[in-house]
Amino acid sequence: MRCPFCGHIEDKVVDSRETKDGDAIRRRRECLECARRFTSYERIDEIPYMVVKKDGRRQAFDRNKIMAGLLRACEKRPISTAQLEKIVDGAERIVQDSPDRELPTADVGRFIMRSLKSLDKVAYVRFASVYLEFEDVSEFMTELKDLVRSRETSAAKKKKKR
Repeated sequence: MRCPFCGHIEDKVVDSRETKDGDAIRRRRECLECARRFTSYERIDEIPYMVVKKDGRRQAFDRNKIMAGLLRACEKRPISTAQLEKIVDGAERIVQDSPDRELPTADVGRFIMRSLKSLDKVAYVRFASVYLEFEDVSEFMTELKDLVRSRETSAAKKKKKR
């Protein structure tokens, strides 16, 4: 820390404490050259994680928004809040692990849909119908047919194992 009085770069910390609201640390310092005291503040530099929407707009990642969408998709389904929290935690982890601190919403949406598909097929279809913005019934039916086909394939594999 450079002394604001003489410009010397060495000092010692005389006192250190949190600010009243707890979002910073206040440090009293004494310059080792001129012996004058000054105060510095340390704050965490919070850069929000961002998602890039389909139209190119950037928006701060909002886990509450994801949870609200999941709650709507899972309404009246046998899915616990803890299971939904796990999905939201996973989505948040994907965004946090992104090297650019931002990720397309398509990647987040695909993760959520995969998670829901393995958890509850009805919730998956509900979420997919909103997320994939089906234009007409035929697109919706195609998704349902794929879901039924994958279910039949997995049932056939289980039967072979027996």
